[in-house]
Amino acid sequence: MQASSPISLEFFPPRDNAARERMIRSAKELICLAPSYVSITFGAGGSTREGTADAVSIMQRLGFEAAPHLSCIGSTKQAVAAILDGYKAAGVNRVVALRGDLPSGMGVGHGELHYARDLVQFIREHSGDWFRIEVAAYPEMHPQASSATTDLDHFVDKVKAGADSAITQYFFNADAYLDFVDRVQARGVDIPIVPGIMPITTHAQLLRFSEMCGAEVPRWIRLRLAEYGDDRVAIRQFGTEVVQRLCQTLLDKGAPGLHFYTLNNADSVQAIVRGLTI
Repeated sequence: MQASSPISLEFFPPRDNAARERMIRSAKELICLAPSYVSITFGAGGSTREGTADAVSIMQRLGFEAAPHLSCIGSTKQAVAAILDGYKAAGVNRVVALRGDLPSGMGVGHGELHYARDLVQFIREHSGDWFRIEVAAYPEMHPQASSATTDLDHFVDKVKAGADSAITQYFFNADAYLDFVDRVQARGVDIPIVPGIMPITTHAQLLRFSEMCGAEVPRWIRLRLAEYGDDRVAIRQFGTEVVQRLCQTLLDKGAPGLHFYTLNNADSVQAIVRGLTI
């Protein structure tokens, strides 16, 4: 592994002490990958705001550069400004700017900042160039987008508002990513677009996640997973092989890095990275 790793990692804020210890243990195991940064997720409507900040502090103490997710849905500009100022005071200089998931019963128009592009623009207006801003990209289209073209328009708007780079929703079809990058570049946008990578460790959970976020699990993968039933060892071995091939293909085709959705678990990420030529 080179000193400057193209790998970055995502963790989610733990909800109790046991989960906190698991997150810390996994982070310590993954620090050997020398990730460029770790991102920390933010719950629907800001439901984990304090947990996100706490997890950021933990990661900083462990020696990682931490990038908190920041959701704008349902937030006021004053609240977002306070969060940004707090992170700046803590030495954080990278954020992942998202519209965020809609809590039950909340409409898109709730709050002062309705979309991710509005949040990116506000961060630039409030904090200048202090923060490196990551945004989300959807190679297989955002599940709430009306069309692929509209979805691409929204992504371009986020970049024009001041985004520095992007992390994609996870996918299992390399062509979806490569096509998205081609379409983005055809629009004159040339920021790094890093593939988001989801390890395959379970069957039901993967299908549930994918249904919610609009990520396609190819039929052949679904059928193979169904064959393994409750054999978690076989599922993990198969999943490692599948995702490893995907990652190597993406790197060989010019992807600028890989962003792993760790689910606060080190084993699956380590197994995938161990077999890569980076």
